[in-house]
Amino acid sequence: MYEVGTGKADITAFKKDVGMMGYGMFHNRITGVETPLKVRAFVIRDLTTKRKVVFVNAEIAFITISIKRGVMKKLKRHHAELGFEADNVLLSAQHTHSGPGGYSHYGLYNIAVPGFVPEVYQTIVDGIVSAIVEADGKVRPARISFTKGSFAPDKDVAFNRSVKAYNQNPEVTKLTEAEANLAVDREMHFFRVDDMNGKPMGSFNFFGVHTTSVHNDNTKINADNKGYAANYLEAEIGKENPDYIAAFAQKAAGDVTPNYVWNKKKKWTAGPKENDIESAKYNGKMQFDKALELHHQAAENGETVQVGIDFALSHANFANVTCDPEFTDNHPDAKTYLSCHGVAFFKGTKEGPGMEPPLVAIATFASNIVKGYDHFRALFLNPGERKKIHEKYRIHGKKKILIETGDRKVLGTRNITGLIVPAFVDPTIKYFKVFHKSGGLDHKPWTPQTLPLQIVVLGQVAFVALPAEITTVASARLKQAIQDSLSPRGVQEVIIVSYCNAYCGYITTFEEYQLQCYEGGHTPYGQWTLAAFQTKFKDLALQLLKLPEDRQIDTSITPIEFTEEELNKRIFAYSSKRK
Repeated sequence: MYEVGTGKADITAFKKDVGMMGYGMFHNRITGVETPLKVRAFVIRDLTTKRKVVFVNAEIAFITISIKRGVMKKLKRHHAELGFEADNVLLSAQHTHSGPGGYSHYGLYNIAVPGFVPEVYQTIVDGIVSAIVEADGKVRPARISFTKGSFAPDKDVAFNRSVKAYNQNPEVTKLTEAEANLAVDREMHFFRVDDMNGKPMGSFNFFGVHTTSVHNDNTKINADNKGYAANYLEAEIGKENPDYIAAFAQKAAGDVTPNYVWNKKKKWTAGPKENDIESAKYNGKMQFDKALELHHQAAENGETVQVGIDFALSHANFANVTCDPEFTDNHPDAKTYLSCHGVAFFKGTKEGPGMEPPLVAIATFASNIVKGYDHFRALFLNPGERKKIHEKYRIHGKKKILIETGDRKVLGTRNITGLIVPAFVDPTIKYFKVFHKSGGLDHKPWTPQTLPLQIVVLGQVAFVALPAEITTVASARLKQAIQDSLSPRGVQEVIIVSYCNAYCGYITTFEEYQLQCYEGGHTPYGQWTLAAFQTKFKDLALQLLKLPEDRQIDTSITPIEFTEEELNKRIFAYSSKRK
């Protein structure tokens, strides 16, 4: 039998003028609150073995390594008796782009905010811990049932924003832009929790669509479409149980958008309603409708989640993974490299444009010049340095490298303050230079290289905690690799849960990567990034086939830590009075 407890807390973290996390646009700043942000927690305990896990979903852009570390430190310091460790705590985010930034310790994610914001970080950590402690204190016998269902094709809930890249994959049916609604995973997985009297306690569901109905001209905190969906379902089932909570979590949302109407004035795709708030409610209502349908379906003929809890967590240095040939079409030397971000990433998407076309052209030209110069100077370097340069460009392939976040370079140089692009061109460039001059970008990578990989098994279902956002086809391939590995232990359903425990960027397929759309430009470790995740998750899944005492998981690899002194060099540094 399971025992389940639920908890909920506020993590709104309002601080005026802090930049929002998601679009990376300097003008996307907080001036108020449209909707509060919540975190929801489900503690699940196996009464027989006494093992337990907690699943958390927060209404923020993504979980960071710093947030997971902060949560674990506070749990161990103040609630050690609860027995939570990093491997049985799964933190996920629903990916709103209208929540505050500044809660990552890595430099790149601080630039547009600008800076690390201790108040935001602490509010999120405290809220998550509060929700977990509340949930643990309310555990009681419960039944978990599972069902799934797909949105009808005519429901305009989700669209692939990179159909050309999607069509590069050999296993898909080629689709037109007009059929973008079919180039996504339209299935929602729904888990219903009831007490032993059949009273609904809560639910958590998984459906992949970007939480970007609200665009980057917004200045108010907003939980966006999934936030509205959660509120609608809690209000509906709350008529029966006021303590009912509903988490609307993500699956593969990397290339999936809620926006499909071209706004000629703003020059981006938007929802069907007059303004973004109404479009967010509209999309949220569709997710709510499907969740409510599945809520009833789970009670009537849902599959009971078998009792049994297992979990495993490992870390891998994704700057140097040798990929299993099984996942590289037998390529003999498929590897990853230090993270690099391409021009395509900074160009943005249809729903969130980035650099203006003239700047894109200049950046592309400059990237080609740097590449040519690197190959030329390699002729005069020692064999080790020469190989490193050749490996970088071989592994990153067609990516036009603009920022080497793993090696702390912009257009090939570490002299950021000396970049020919003047600070007045864009405030982001200004603060890049400010933080570099202060020493806040020295010594350590600007984005994570070492990442946590976690799998949680409940009976016949495995939840794969992915520290990234992944495209539709890439997710299907990763899911299949894990399913093949875990099926011997009776796992029948694998769910890829995005934005968990850390964040590194995107994961595309090798074929999608070659087009260098936005998602490919933000696939950090090169063209075999997906194969690296398949390789490492397969290794972890195979450990779950063994008894816990027989598992061999390397615990010596952990992400780097930042000191308070380092963070203080890029502390929140903006005021609307001094632009």
